[in-house]
Amino acid sequence: MANIRHALDVKRDDDFAKWYQAVITAADLAEESGVRGCMVIKPWGYGIWERVQRLMDDRIKAAGIQNTYFPLFIPLANFEREAEHVDGFAKEMAVVTHHRLIANARGKLVPDPAAKLEEPLVVRPTSETIIGDAMARWVQSWRDLPLKINQWANVVRWEMRTRMFLRTSEFLWQEGHTAHATREEALEETHRALEMYRACVEEDLAMPVIAGEKPENERFPGADETWSIEAMMQDGKALQAGTSHYLGTNFSEAAGIRYQDREGVQQLCHTTSWGTSTRLIGGVVMTHGDDDGLRVPPRIAPHQIIILPMLRDKPEDEAVLTYCEELQAALTGLSTLGEPVRILLDKTPGKPAAKRWDWVRKGAPIVVEIGPRDMENGKVAMLRRDQLWNAENGKPAMQFITREAFAEGASAMLEAIQDSLYQEARDRRDTNITRGMTDWHDVVNFYRKGGKFPGWVEVQWSKPTGAALEQVVERLKDEKLTIRNVAKDGEAADGTCIFTGDAAVERILIARAY
Repeated sequence: MANIRHALDVKRDDDFAKWYQAVITAADLAEESGVRGCMVIKPWGYGIWERVQRLMDDRIKAAGIQNTYFPLFIPLANFEREAEHVDGFAKEMAVVTHHRLIANARGKLVPDPAAKLEEPLVVRPTSETIIGDAMARWVQSWRDLPLKINQWANVVRWEMRTRMFLRTSEFLWQEGHTAHATREEALEETHRALEMYRACVEEDLAMPVIAGEKPENERFPGADETWSIEAMMQDGKALQAGTSHYLGTNFSEAAGIRYQDREGVQQLCHTTSWGTSTRLIGGVVMTHGDDDGLRVPPRIAPHQIIILPMLRDKPEDEAVLTYCEELQAALTGLSTLGEPVRILLDKTPGKPAAKRWDWVRKGAPIVVEIGPRDMENGKVAMLRRDQLWNAENGKPAMQFITREAFAEGASAMLEAIQDSLYQEARDRRDTNITRGMTDWHDVVNFYRKGGKFPGWVEVQWSKPTGAALEQVVERLKDEKLTIRNVAKDGEAADGTCIFTGDAAVERILIARAY
């Protein structure tokens, strides 16, 4: 294989964490804001989030769920009603205590002692408590159920160790909340939301996941059950890409969410909540990025085809630009992956090669260059982002085809890129899940000696609870490991628990994680 000179200075195999940050910078996704743990999401990065949001929102509304908006500030008393819930978020909360600033004797702005709030306000870390108050008002009888709402919002969790998109003090997300008459209906909604996440992340983000139930210690604070989708990153670590929670009647009891049933008896509602966030963008980077930058699956690419006229301040520039506009017109109206093809004719000034590599680093699925010679021959020069290099000569794998042939094949090519990114990621995940270990020491040795990117391990366990589970968690923590979930479609247990030696009841996935 020829030696290839990649676009990034740092390689995944050399320093994955540094590579991740390099991709975010090179792809122009986001930058530091000057406020610890907060980021500015730039147009290309926000454009990807808008695509994810649009596709997810369509799925949410198709399930009969209506969008709402709730306040950013939540009274502290709301959290105090649900002790387990507040315990789960207490260390991450940002709290507002004053409503005015004044200048002190040195001219510095400080909180005005006279403007102290009677009750502190928590900056929204999640909205179960305030939405519970609304549900208690909105639900009176069985006729008001089920109640299904969602909001797209920002939340704040005061993280100590931050990383762009993956773990920030402020991030964007959606949170769905539903109330039901029965446990069975609420559980059905919990699993519907989980399946929606699985379908969206796999089909739209081309990120293969494993859907399953979280163990007791990993449940959302106050939930009876928590279910997740887990994705494997290229460094073998797991990323929790979405969660769906069956909350039982815990929040209903705290907030007074009751309904009068058909017999006139007051009953507590069974509630759910479920959410995904901008950490999905980090997942896209770590699943699909390469040593040249980002590769964006066509379904979520703000622009799927970039047309670059090679303008050189010469008389033929006008004709080249017209030729490019004719190609753009030929592509306009085409559909791929269920939507119109999204095309950008990039007329910004700059050297053609530099512009090409800017789009390569951003991960645009297809980049088309057109210069005077291409125009004369009725052709285009095209790069597929998933097939960037010619392995034989180490040069970009530029394809020269007629303008008509490109226009005819563009839709199918975008579909092929979407599929190839998914298949590549799925094959990598499946290859890096190790099964069959029956001794804890084998797991320890696997991760201590398994190289940089050891992947996941599936083992059998007896589903211990309480103190027995705490012991398991401590053993895992010593090796920087966590239980990810119990796969919904996993094989049945047929042996003994790797931790307790008791008869196993299910199989769990163990991994290092973000």
